[in-house]
Amino acid sequence: MRPSVAPRGGVAALGVVVALLLGGCAAGLEPAATDLGGAEVDTSAAPALTGTAPAASGTALVALDTLPVKGRAPKTGYSRDQFGPAWADVDHNGCDTRNDILARDLSRTVTDPKTHDCIVLSGVLDDPYTGRSIDFRRGQTTSTAVQIDHVVALSDAWQKGAQQLDDEVRRRLANDPLNLLAADGPTNAGKGDGDAATWLPPSKAFRCQYVARQVAVKQAYALWVTRGEHDAIARVLSGCPDEPLPSGGSAPSVEGKGDPSATDPSAADEQGPFARCADARAAGAAPVRRGDPGYSSQLDGDGDGVACE
Repeated sequence: MRPSVAPRGGVAALGVVVALLLGGCAAGLEPAATDLGGAEVDTSAAPALTGTAPAASGTALVALDTLPVKGRAPKTGYSRDQFGPAWADVDHNGCDTRNDILARDLSRTVTDPKTHDCIVLSGVLDDPYTGRSIDFRRGQTTSTAVQIDHVVALSDAWQKGAQQLDDEVRRRLANDPLNLLAADGPTNAGKGDGDAATWLPPSKAFRCQYVARQVAVKQAYALWVTRGEHDAIARVLSGCPDEPLPSGGSAPSVEGKGDPSATDPSAADEQGPFARCADARAAGAAPVRRGDPGYSSQLDGDGDGVACE
């Protein structure tokens, strides 16, 4: 029985296609992506090819990989008071932090001369979170239109290393200009204490700057990120790999303090395993991976190293 042979016409057609493709590559052109039926396929959402140039030093993407990746610790013991009085004058310029940030972020500001021009009475905010212009006017019912957001929420910081910081360092974190942005009040309220895995600014144009600032704050105060948070930040920065890491701020040297395992290898397990997956989810730690604080093989039903999936 003779083996089947492709018709000569099919071979010739295949040769033409190969020649055209090789010709296009030689000319430095990319052939149009097609499916088997010849229809064009949208490749805009395809993952980047391997072998792309690494991110440059000094970028947020490079800094992200210096942050420890661990599970979220319990919120036990958290209160706003753990970070000192709200809007303390940490830079000793005679003005509280809230008005310092309003003066920095608003345009066309009017200040109260009776307060040495500290208190901002009115101004206009080009809101980074929504892209809208907001008229600010100080008053009992109007001031909340513009709020000062902690880019890394204090509750989030508490659950990711700030418990190990001393009182003065936490006070600086709460008042650090690097961690503060004037923002639309309702949008800020909607953020709550979410991290990048659960909340990003509605304005996509600002997301690269936003997560870069989060990375800078967490690096400066030796805080960690969860796996979900790390991956969410990485996805944003993959679209802007050259986004610079913001500098400045008022963080003292806290290297190693926010990551207790840096000095005590057993400290990462102080939390102990979660008793139930419901507890892990309530703490925002699910899924919990082997090696994370809170992981337990009893919660890992399929034994793949990931519990409470």
